[in-house]
Amino acid sequence: MVAHEGGRMPLLEHFRELRKRVVRAAAAILIASAIGWAFYSKIVNALAKPICDLHRSHIAGLGNCGALYVNGVLGPLNLQVTVSFLVGIIISAPIWLYQLWAFVAPGLHRREKKYSILFISIATPFFAGGAYLGYRVLPLAVKALLGFTPSSLNNLVRFDDYLSFVLRLILVFGGAFELPVLLVALNLAGVLSGRGILKPWRIAIFGITFFTAAFSPTGDPLTMSLLALPLILLYFLSGGIALLNDRRRSKRSGSES
Repeated sequence: MVAHEGGRMPLLEHFRELRKRVVRAAAAILIASAIGWAFYSKIVNALAKPICDLHRSHIAGLGNCGALYVNGVLGPLNLQVTVSFLVGIIISAPIWLYQLWAFVAPGLHRREKKYSILFISIATPFFAGGAYLGYRVLPLAVKALLGFTPSSLNNLVRFDDYLSFVLRLILVFGGAFELPVLLVALNLAGVLSGRGILKPWRIAIFGITFFTAAFSPTGDPLTMSLLALPLILLYFLSGGIALLNDRRRSKRSGSES
């Protein structure tokens, strides 16, 4: 980004820079979506496994897979496009996050730029870890929810709805695991102290519990506990890291004075 007049840019230059970053991010998502398209069958098999093993059903020569079905003539194509696009967003997350940072970075100070890079580099694996935990919790959540089906009824699940449920679960887990990264980043930037993080710990625990109850796609206590407990541990861990950083910062300022 080229600066003009003491670091300021004309409005037109901002729009040009934004267009460049959006085009690069979109190109990365499209390329990653092509990967999702190529591995579509394996991805669908992995997502459907909690309800039905599609690979085993295909080998056995079965015409369907338990309760899962796809509706309509365009249903299979729409499903493949949706799965490929969402996989592309997840795979290309480091690239479009960097493009977002590159657009904002020229307006930040050098120290803030350094912390922005650190935030992006750490936020990506934390999101991936939360998403993986959500995927591991998925079979338990599906089993618990389908267990409410009366024995006298058959529960047919449209794969579009099931996919929406799966992605909501994975995205909620992945997004929730950004909490400690955000808290530590605010502490490194000098916005929030370690004591300020840990002092309202009762309110924080209540807020985490409320978040899991409000935004979790499932209503069963097991799934909410599997999300809330790691978040509470990560909250206290981030507070401990912030306290250590505050102590290091105070020692540095004392030695300089």
